[in-house]
Amino acid sequence: LQIYMCRMKVMGRACHFYNNVEEKSTEKELIEPIMDIEDLVKNGNKHRTCPYYLSRSLKQQADIIFMPYNYLLDSKSRRAHNLDLKGTVVILDEAHNVEKLCEESSSFDLTPYDLASAMDAINVVLEEQAKVVQQNEINAEFNMEMASSGVFCEGKLFYSVDSFKEMLLQLESAIDAVELPPNNNGVTKEGSYIFDLFAEAQITFQTKSSLLESLEQILQFLSGRTGVFVNTSGLHKLSDIIQTVFSTDPPQGPTGFMPHQSISKYYKVHVHMDNSNQKKKQRTDLWNSSSSKNQGTVFSLFDTGKTLSYWCFSPGYSMHELVRQGVRSIILTSGTLSPLSSFTMEMQIPFPVCLENPHVIDKHQLWVGIIPKGPDGAVLTSTYERRFAEDYLSSLGKTIGNLVRVVPHGLLVFFPSYPVMDKSLEYWREHDFAKRIEEVKPMFVEPRNKGSFTEVIDAYYDKVVCPKSNGATFLAVCRGKASEGLDFADMNGRGVIITGLPFPPRMEPRVILKMQFLDEMRKSSAGAQYLSGREWYSQQASRAVNQAIGRVIRHRQDYGAIFLCDHRFTTGDVRGKLPSWVRPYVNVYDNFGHAVRSVSLFFRVAQDIVSMPPPLPQCPSGSAGSLGESNTAPSTSTEQTLSLKKAKNLDDHVPSLKRKRKVNGDGASSLCMEYEQELVLPRRQRVGLLDALERNEKSREDAEEENDLSGEEKAHRLSTLSLQYEKRLTDEQKGGRKKIKLVSNTVSDPMEPKKARATLYIATVKETLSQQNYDLFSKALQHYKKTDDFHEMLSQMSCLFIEDEKKHVLLREFYQFVRPQHKKQFDEACCSLTGIGCGYKPEHSLLREEREILARKIGEELSQQKTASSEASCAQLNAGLHLNRGGFHLTTGLNSAGQNTSQAPRKDMEKASCSRRDSHQALRAAYLHDVKRALDKGTYSRFYEALLAYKKTDNYDAMISVIAALTTERPEDFHLLQ
Repeated sequence: LQIYMCRMKVMGRACHFYNNVEEKSTEKELIEPIMDIEDLVKNGNKHRTCPYYLSRSLKQQADIIFMPYNYLLDSKSRRAHNLDLKGTVVILDEAHNVEKLCEESSSFDLTPYDLASAMDAINVVLEEQAKVVQQNEINAEFNMEMASSGVFCEGKLFYSVDSFKEMLLQLESAIDAVELPPNNNGVTKEGSYIFDLFAEAQITFQTKSSLLESLEQILQFLSGRTGVFVNTSGLHKLSDIIQTVFSTDPPQGPTGFMPHQSISKYYKVHVHMDNSNQKKKQRTDLWNSSSSKNQGTVFSLFDTGKTLSYWCFSPGYSMHELVRQGVRSIILTSGTLSPLSSFTMEMQIPFPVCLENPHVIDKHQLWVGIIPKGPDGAVLTSTYERRFAEDYLSSLGKTIGNLVRVVPHGLLVFFPSYPVMDKSLEYWREHDFAKRIEEVKPMFVEPRNKGSFTEVIDAYYDKVVCPKSNGATFLAVCRGKASEGLDFADMNGRGVIITGLPFPPRMEPRVILKMQFLDEMRKSSAGAQYLSGREWYSQQASRAVNQAIGRVIRHRQDYGAIFLCDHRFTTGDVRGKLPSWVRPYVNVYDNFGHAVRSVSLFFRVAQDIVSMPPPLPQCPSGSAGSLGESNTAPSTSTEQTLSLKKAKNLDDHVPSLKRKRKVNGDGASSLCMEYEQELVLPRRQRVGLLDALERNEKSREDAEEENDLSGEEKAHRLSTLSLQYEKRLTDEQKGGRKKIKLVSNTVSDPMEPKKARATLYIATVKETLSQQNYDLFSKALQHYKKTDDFHEMLSQMSCLFIEDEKKHVLLREFYQFVRPQHKKQFDEACCSLTGIGCGYKPEHSLLREEREILARKIGEELSQQKTASSEASCAQLNAGLHLNRGGFHLTTGLNSAGQNTSQAPRKDMEKASCSRRDSHQALRAAYLHDVKRALDKGTYSRFYEALLAYKKTDNYDAMISVIAALTTERPEDFHLLQ
């Protein structure tokens, strides 16, 4: 819908961002640098121009254009983006995905929900027309004529709206009339049957153009109307389907590739009962709730609805279309294309040049072992019949539990499917296998939804690089988000375990038809080397495995181990489908102990031979890492190695990909370190006599205390966060400094402005949560602000922050946004959910008016106390010391007792200073005693040395980094940092 709203503004020249494109497209800042999508958006905001239309304008003069596959392979996308491929060189990276994408871009599934959604949108248009007619108060005869004409905007429809609805009803009836077998498995027909079926609804080659133009006008009308949004997904789907089916007119088709002939050969039509849950969604869909409430007849149409599937089984169909665009060359690259002969046959275009290279690594950098049996001797096999057997799950858990002890740093474990991974985890948690694994390497599980994937993978990376950690284990699924596109280089992936062969679902209609199609093509094409259906089925599993094991070796200096934990890998057929760079290193270990011994030796040798990248100097994910130790550790890496490592990072070459590194102590739960350049303004000058007196006395007192302190007492003075404020004088001279602001998990600085606290909190939440979860957080906060619904807010916040213990602090810090009447409940809920409260006090529940009254009372009391204090100070004022060191005209000489009048007040002040100094010493001694008792001997020694070093060097950043690391290793020590 947004696309059509944008299109209407562009057509009406009502978008000033679009209107600036032509003028700004000649700016050097927009033409010369190489920009990715984030850079385009950033410069678009800066220059007030549309980044989308700017990129479309710039591509006309570009030499190299990067884009997703579907922009090239999908004929609809090519037309939409006006891509001229004549004479171009097309490079398709990761080309093992081309086969699937070519087939999917030429296929569709039309469900009853899609048709019902389209009819709902048409009903909204008809209702709008009726309202216009009634408002104009035109006579009934003319009303009927206008309602049938479909004229609702400046353009004239080729099809009236009511005729369009009739066409949809006819299409639904035609699909519903297809007879299915008694077992409801669906019926399959030749690809050309789609034309006969659509002809019953008057959708043909002759009417397709007018239908598409009418659809375009209807969508533009719906995007321009005000009020409740209408779900137009059904109309969009219908438009795509018409373009897919009638992509080429019969007269223009080349010989041998006429639409009906090629479609009958490469396509199948499959009609089956709708088994999706979309009709349930239709009843509760908020987008449709207002527009479809009076259209009850539409729902009854698909109570027994059927889905129409139009599937392409030949990727060569789309590749032929690509060649017909006049491209000069097509280059396909991938590490998992083997066997090349069958792949090129599926593409159905000639590849005169084929290049298959060996890997760049040496023999000592790769270990490959097939482990057919677990430590208990049970056979490891994830076949359909055995994948959920308890003896298999137990043996697999024992296998992984042993391998995590010999593989350093990061370990990847790939399962054939999500159900197998979920069942395995469930069994391991019930029988303590998961506990044993996590004692060595904490487990991170690939989520099904994309929203939280980045969050999980970042936590895994942080745990792996932690100096005090043994690494981590990442559990993922073949063909999932982690099996492709992610770089588990170096310590992020020292080993990968394949727990089974990920075959496609054998009984799925599309898989069955694909295998039948290949068998038919192999029989009918005597000279062609087509794969058989069974070979294709096996190849799909092998390619998924090859893609997963490719995560472990990512560059020339990398090394790692591959564990194939399924006895089927011992067969020659499966081993023969492994990549050519893996096959020479494969060994079968019938005895599990021999495999452990061999891989242990491999890692000892590899670590000695291969230069390892230097470890990061912090422990971001809350492990017991010491920043102080890593700072002093010797580095063996050369300048060349560091340059090579930096060159491999894409972030260093694309500025918009750079992001601020998380440096949280115990995740986000203990400490939020914010590195920032902050200008420290000069403090207010002391203008009053008492102010000057107070400052002078404080400076002298501090100097006396420093001289009296020694040993641990001196160190203790430097161990608290007040050190930031003791260094203000130096900061004034510098004008600004780079500081570390430490925000405690529960206690916030009472002098910090509320607005600044709230801003910092929101920024921390935004950095910690994924974008999807942050949107949920924002909506929940706004909802609570409007409705004052405490229980709904608590439920939403708990879902976001309770699941991960590292985010508990964010739930407690939300206390500042809670209404006064809810603060006590929220504090109790946090205490129950996280074990720590929010520091609730009774005065927090006071309303604003009550707080103002209380503040006035306190202010009056403080004012009275200040007056009394001022009088006492004046009584003690020694003119000989403070008023320009006195003078004969300010000194009263001797009193009646014959004593100097300045001596008595001075003795009183010295006594008060001594009392304060004794109090400070007692506090320091108590604090150091607590530190010594909480930390072990070695840690306390580093704590004490850091304070002494700070005393000598005045290097605040070095001191606070060590102190923060030592006092945040365990949650029970956080109070020491405060």
